[in-house]
Amino acid sequence: MGNGVKEGVVRLREDAESVLHSPVSSKSDHRQVLSSLLSGALAGALAKTAVAPLDRTKIIFQVSSKRFSAKEAFRLLYFTYLNEGFFSLWRGNSATMVRVVPYAAIQFSAHEEYKRILGRYYGFRGEALPPWPRLLAGALAGTTAASLTYPLDLVRARMAVTPKEMYSNIFHVFIRISREEGLKTLYHGFIPTVLGVIPYAGLSFFTYETLKSLHREYSGRLQPYPFERMIFGACAGLIGQSASYPLDVVRRRMQTAGVTGHQRTSIVRTMRAIVREEGVVRGLYKGLSMNWLKGPIAVGISFTTFDLMQILLRHLQS
Repeated sequence: MGNGVKEGVVRLREDAESVLHSPVSSKSDHRQVLSSLLSGALAGALAKTAVAPLDRTKIIFQVSSKRFSAKEAFRLLYFTYLNEGFFSLWRGNSATMVRVVPYAAIQFSAHEEYKRILGRYYGFRGEALPPWPRLLAGALAGTTAASLTYPLDLVRARMAVTPKEMYSNIFHVFIRISREEGLKTLYHGFIPTVLGVIPYAGLSFFTYETLKSLHREYSGRLQPYPFERMIFGACAGLIGQSASYPLDVVRRRMQTAGVTGHQRTSIVRTMRAIVREEGVVRGLYKGLSMNWLKGPIAVGISFTTFDLMQILLRHLQS
């Protein structure tokens, strides 16, 4: 059994190296990577900008002890607009773009690479992966992107829940955190983030790829229409975010502990504190209904934009 696992690891490593270093296909591989990076960056930017006001509102509720309701959420949006102006609804979006553009670019590009590597390993070159490798490719892509861009996520959360006077820009956040709280703070909440990303990214990519595969099988068309891609992406976002939402609440509470008055503690203690103060449903699932509104929209836009950009770039290259 042990030898079999070792042989599998060696084989996967060799396949990965052959994909990355093959002299025959290196030029096309580089083009594919660049195409995935560009498409992913644009997909992430469009998706997050579209739902930025809803996302900011959700974060404010997540990190406070206020009881969430749709009425309170839209009241917060309205009073923010009245008191701070229309564009204040996008406060923190510049930090979001600094995080989302590289995050989405890395995630989509990594997903394409992991699909190729796993496809070679399982003998499915050019075909849809079977379920477990499909789930694994998404989970690995999300983990890779989160690991490389996490400090930007923390900075974005800080900017979303603080007044303008506290942090003037992204660089100011980095400087103040490193000076007043230490560099380690930039990775505070990283573990719940990764634990949440694994089911979120895994299920999102798995659901989207599965729905596209079923559509191809039953419709007889190779490519879905854009509105069908939007629906597939919306389903993927709904499933992925619902599965990982409690960890999203925990990571936001940990990320903003230094500016919201909450004590900086571990994942388990943070989760216990939320449950003790607000209850399981009202605490760990606070704002989930807002996520059910914005999540499917964002993920639908993201997956659709990525696919259409990939198709466009392939046409331009040919």
